[in-house]
Amino acid sequence: MTKRWVIKESAEQAVVKHLSEAININTTLAGLLVQRGVQTFEEAKKFFRPSLDDLHDPFLMKDMDRAVERLETALDQGQKVLVYGDYDVDGTTSVALFYGFMQDHYPGIKFYIPDRYKEGYGISEAGIDWAIEEKFDLIISLDCGIKAVNMIGKAAAAGIDFIVCDHHLPGAQLPPAFAVLDPKRPDCSYPFKELSGCGIGFKLLQAFCIKNNIDLDDLYPYLDLVAVSIAADIVPLVGENRILAHFGLQQLNSNPRPGLQALINLAGFKSQIDINSIVFGIGPRINASGRIAHAKTAVKLLLSKDLEEAESIATIINDKNTERRSFDTNITREALEMIEQNPLSSNAKSTVLFKNDWHKGVIGIVASRCIDSYYRPTIILTESNNKATGSARSVVGFDIYEAISECSDLLLQYGGHMYAAGLTMEVDKVEAFQQRFEEVVSSRIRPEQLVPQIEIDQTITLDQVTPRFNKILKQMGPFGPLNMQPVFITENVKATGRPRVLKNKHLKLNLAQEEGGPVLDAIGFDMADYFAMIDSGMRFHIAYTIEENSYWGPDALQLCLKDIKFD
Repeated sequence: MTKRWVIKESAEQAVVKHLSEAININTTLAGLLVQRGVQTFEEAKKFFRPSLDDLHDPFLMKDMDRAVERLETALDQGQKVLVYGDYDVDGTTSVALFYGFMQDHYPGIKFYIPDRYKEGYGISEAGIDWAIEEKFDLIISLDCGIKAVNMIGKAAAAGIDFIVCDHHLPGAQLPPAFAVLDPKRPDCSYPFKELSGCGIGFKLLQAFCIKNNIDLDDLYPYLDLVAVSIAADIVPLVGENRILAHFGLQQLNSNPRPGLQALINLAGFKSQIDINSIVFGIGPRINASGRIAHAKTAVKLLLSKDLEEAESIATIINDKNTERRSFDTNITREALEMIEQNPLSSNAKSTVLFKNDWHKGVIGIVASRCIDSYYRPTIILTESNNKATGSARSVVGFDIYEAISECSDLLLQYGGHMYAAGLTMEVDKVEAFQQRFEEVVSSRIRPEQLVPQIEIDQTITLDQVTPRFNKILKQMGPFGPLNMQPVFITENVKATGRPRVLKNKHLKLNLAQEEGGPVLDAIGFDMADYFAMIDSGMRFHIAYTIEENSYWGPDALQLCLKDIKFD
């Protein structure tokens, strides 16, 4: 698939020069910092040396004082408290964080995770009925609840108070909860709007600790869970998220809880755990529990205090992940065949597919896989409880939640954000929804949004790629949305020696830019098609990130190719 190389706007040279001199780094690195909003010595110090002291006062969040007071009342009066979380990584880490911490202060607390297949996303009627039957006095919802107006109303009518901790966009009406913690509610002036669901739970516990003189050092060991939620939920890695992720990764690499250690062992990670390790190794395994079976197994794993027990649970979850991969592969193949066989597909601006026997637990993954082949907003639907339910994924710059909202009269429910959403409709509405959604997308999407893009930070030469250069680059992490790992262009390179093809699809080669200049190791995943042109001796341009290849030693660097262009 052809990709657009979008080069970021160059930083103002006077600012770059000033910063370069102030912190004693070269202008290329200083330019990367200025592109990220870092312009002064003090800003650079905060960027390179994150501090937990720079976290915002949690009481700046709307309703935080009410939430803490209600929690204190429940504890003082011995009331029954239920922690209710979603079944994905953000939800399960939220429950493990909140329940795990509060257990030390209030052993009577319980938790509840809805069944993905029987109850669906969010606050379910079955969950509320169970809470009423068990006579709970207070429910704290994590990573869900902001749109559960009816269900929270039902709980209120039965005398159960709610504290909602959510980070999704509210609807037109807030739920009738005792307290609603969500920085995205219009009347909330909290300075940082992009916390994960687990991050909101952390802020409530932070406020609880401050109010009750509990040492925050008792809370910080739970930041490994917050880091996992931040990475897996793909929230922006700036502001508070970057601080929380920085210290969470420190915890993951020094003293992770047994459940996460067991997953690290199963994933086979030998080097430092970073955001990518979570996204591709830890997160999918946690998610597999709720996708294939019940997510309470994941919570049990994350709460485990014994490594032997954790490894036993992790093995079960890993088996579910293997099963999940099998579903994912087969359904993706079927979905791509449906697109290829549809004569209208070639000119379509969106993809909406429905098959009643697809596994509900993997349809979000399948939507992402379809975008890899057909780069356009995509919704994958299956049948569950006699309804068509689905997951939506978008392309860069296109708000899929807004597009789905334009079709809301055809839907029973929907929720999500710009790049990912969930939705449910009657099965007989699928065809009408396909047509409407295509009309909405066609009228809104720009032609360039239908071509995948690579954002380029800077153009550099190969002799700039040194261990010292990379050491400073690494300190700009953790990398993620709005603070992505820098991508560079180097022009007019050629292979030295013969390139190799690995596993019939990956390209391994050594690259040089000029005679006598440095030769660097490079790998291009799924780039075997370029072998013949590169092997012919042609020069070409590369877009890449810089990685450490621990196989060859601590300072061995490797270029991870993102794309190749020939003149």
